[in-house]
Amino acid sequence: MRKKKKDLPLLEKVTITDVAAEGMALARVDDLVVFVPYVVPGDVVDLQIRKKKRSYAEAEAVAFHQYADKRSTPFCRHFGLCGGCKWQILPYEEQLKYKQKQVTDNLTRIGKIELPGISPILGSARTMRYRNKLEFTFSNKRWLTYDEIREGKEYPHREAVGFHIPGAFDKVLAIDECMLMDDVVNRIRNGIRDYAYEQGLSFYDLRAGQGMLRTLVFRSSNRGELMCILIARIETEEEMAQLRRLLQFTAGKFPEITSLMYAVNNKCNDSYADLDIESYKGPDYMISEMENLQFKVGPKSFYQTNHEQAYILYKVVRDFAALTGQELVYDLYTGTGTIANFIARQAREVIGIEYVADAIEDARVNSRLNGIGNTRFYAGDMKDLLTESFIGEHGHPDVIITDPPRAGMHADVVDVILKAAPGRIVYVSCNPATQARDLQLLDPLYRVTRVQPVDMFPQTHHVENVVLLEKRNPQ
Repeated sequence: MRKKKKDLPLLEKVTITDVAAEGMALARVDDLVVFVPYVVPGDVVDLQIRKKKRSYAEAEAVAFHQYADKRSTPFCRHFGLCGGCKWQILPYEEQLKYKQKQVTDNLTRIGKIELPGISPILGSARTMRYRNKLEFTFSNKRWLTYDEIREGKEYPHREAVGFHIPGAFDKVLAIDECMLMDDVVNRIRNGIRDYAYEQGLSFYDLRAGQGMLRTLVFRSSNRGELMCILIARIETEEEMAQLRRLLQFTAGKFPEITSLMYAVNNKCNDSYADLDIESYKGPDYMISEMENLQFKVGPKSFYQTNHEQAYILYKVVRDFAALTGQELVYDLYTGTGTIANFIARQAREVIGIEYVADAIEDARVNSRLNGIGNTRFYAGDMKDLLTESFIGEHGHPDVIITDPPRAGMHADVVDVILKAAPGRIVYVSCNPATQARDLQLLDPLYRVTRVQPVDMFPQTHHVENVVLLEKRNPQ
């Protein structure tokens, strides 16, 4: 017999006091720390506990007694449902304050190292429509809100194209308007959706692995180019013909699309990194510009999703690197070589290392595109490729720039960096917590001399942080 779950308590008139990880806010009730979404410090609310452990709980605000003085009205009609842009209810100045605090707290509490003064965070000039890439999912299971269920209305379409609902992998929230990219993306997505409805095209069933339309990807360049990629499950000639008619409709209806592409995905997962992507209209790439450089961006290329802030970030990296033209620079986790090519003309030579072979080929193309001849790129797992023998063969770096994924650097990589002992290390991170852990490992040989947070993603809790480390006993 299944044990009956205990009734979880309702906490009344609780004041929210701070922000926490993953866009949550928190309150303290006696010795219990309570994590709450979609509230801000200063709100006074009733909290329904949804999950409870010994020292913390997760809760939902079910009633508001008082709203915080520093609170914004959400600008998106889908706020609170799609799971993105959770900080819309915080004024942007407050978002920056808490991101600065996040960096300071992580470096201080986790790193436990001596720190210089942390520079004020560099905010984004644009706080809406700042992204250059979005992915939408087709599903035959549209998420219905509690209000829609209560109203009991009949909906003509149970299919949707939009974003996955957090915690419900097979359900998709129908998105009418997303404020993260230019409005042309909304018009195209809604136009494709309406055409699919009219023509009776099937939307993918994530549980059954059936249905035709799966994913819709948009990418844009800062030169006004727009890439649209349709990904579908195709098993018959008739489905292929349907896809081609959809592409023909899209190309004719939306001339703003400069690169219209498609791919067939008959796998169980939605990843398209291993798929052949075909061009239906226009080139299979776009060009993004930064200073006097051009970067080729294909359907699978990694490129920072905020053009303007990427430029700010890379200028900080270049400033911290303090290159004179004499240095050998290692650019770890180089991706498509954006940083490597951005700083190459100030260095003697730049060596980029990256796990993804396709990204390394993009990096080489970008060097050729810009007439840069002093870069070399290598593909392989960082902990396996960056070894003492690699450094012995290619030269000891004067400067190392590292921009690892959220998990930070493998301990073996940190060990090789310490043995290579460059004069300076510029550490770029999208996760100050793992960055702080790595800084502690580097601390015996290096001291942190500069720290510069950069906001790449307004309306979210995410923050980039750049740290300069200099050798304690330079020789």
